[in-house]
Amino acid sequence: MSAQPLIPTVQVEEDFRTRAHRALGDAQLRNNFRSAMDSLMTKRANAFSDAGEREQLRALGNAIRARALSKLPDLLERLEQNLTRNGVHVHWAETVDEANGIVLSIIRAHEARQVIKGKSMVSEEMEMNHVLGAQGIECLESDMGEFIVQLDNEKPSHIIMPAIHKNAGQVASLFHDKLGVEYTKDVDHLIQIGRRVLRQKFFEADIGVSGVNFAVAETGTLLLVENEGNGRMSTTVPPVHIAVTGIEKVVENLRDTVPLLSLLTRSALGIPITTYVNMISGPRKAHELDGPQEVHLVLLDNGRSQAFADSELRQTLNCIRCGACMNHCPVYTRIGGHAYGEVYPGPIGKIITPHMVGLAKVPDHPSASSLCGACGEVCPVKIPIPALLRRLREENVKAPDNPHQVMRGQGSKYSRKERLLWNAWARLNRSPMLYRLFGFFATRLRNLTPSKIGPWTQNHSAPKPAARSLHEMAREHLAKQETRR
Repeated sequence: MSAQPLIPTVQVEEDFRTRAHRALGDAQLRNNFRSAMDSLMTKRANAFSDAGEREQLRALGNAIRARALSKLPDLLERLEQNLTRNGVHVHWAETVDEANGIVLSIIRAHEARQVIKGKSMVSEEMEMNHVLGAQGIECLESDMGEFIVQLDNEKPSHIIMPAIHKNAGQVASLFHDKLGVEYTKDVDHLIQIGRRVLRQKFFEADIGVSGVNFAVAETGTLLLVENEGNGRMSTTVPPVHIAVTGIEKVVENLRDTVPLLSLLTRSALGIPITTYVNMISGPRKAHELDGPQEVHLVLLDNGRSQAFADSELRQTLNCIRCGACMNHCPVYTRIGGHAYGEVYPGPIGKIITPHMVGLAKVPDHPSASSLCGACGEVCPVKIPIPALLRRLREENVKAPDNPHQVMRGQGSKYSRKERLLWNAWARLNRSPMLYRLFGFFATRLRNLTPSKIGPWTQNHSAPKPAARSLHEMAREHLAKQETRR
């Protein structure tokens, strides 16, 4: 029994609206998400049953992340120094192409042909599987959720639970078709099938790849949390371990990781701690019996410096990738992760993706929110997501040639016609004479109001001026009062 070769498929480019409308019409998808989200929200609420303790912990988490970001350049240099002292090779990459080039160079230096990969959202940013596959290098996901979506040539639909959009029956059919096993909807049996396929791969792989939850500058330690053990296998069994992470994952000291770990696991899964907490500070020592002979860390920027440069947008980098904002988002729950078309979906994706790919590529993301505020209320490190969405909406409609440009793709929704209309509206409301003249004609020509006014009238009635203005009605009322006297 073995997995079939995984060949990257060509993705047809569609816009967000098209994908969202298709997802809304998929009753099975909506049912899968609704059931999963209800369960996750309940578990989180139970894990934070003491509201006072929850808010204290959130404030502490926010302070820790803010302090780390305020010292980010210094902490990154300190992290590199301590990791290098520990025997870890540190690499810096400004773009995903540079990061993939670094990984490929390490693989080629060891003449490797097989890579086993633990869960890593940064490797998804890099599209590592496809890049390595195009070079004839097998790169197999070892996280069960990631393994499932890789088998189906899909992207993850959730940060923590990549295959949350599938139910047991869909996974059973996938395993039956791709792995040639007997159809079963028993979840435990399906997991065992996946583990049997993956187990041999750990020992055959030349390279193990992982993500990093927190990189500790004080000790030069890479901290990785997981529940399945695949992360520990990927980082200890193959002779070479490559860790990839964003530059914002650094924290100042080990003490800082304690509250962050509690916030991460309770917010993500409603559990006090994960099954495995791995701390990697270097390759195997001479007296040690296991572990990789070589460890590399790739620190990726990919737009993070752009967010860091703005004092308000910098708060985006506080994220600890728990996924709680997605679990509570009414938009994400109804359309799922694939509708966003990018690596990071949901509320956090809407504020971080524009920095990675530019606003021009995802112009609808900041507007794909009801601004209900649920995401901000549950964020364990208190990222003001609704405020950041409003800020990105502003950047979206600024003139492209604005000299104070803070991000790539700024002004992707700028419209000269719309700007002229709003300027005219502002002038109308500043001038009493123009306002009275407009009101006079609006009430008398009300029947000429169009019944269709763009997207608004898809779900709403077109606004129509009243037969008489408020000022006219007030004058009539005062005239009647004077007559009675």
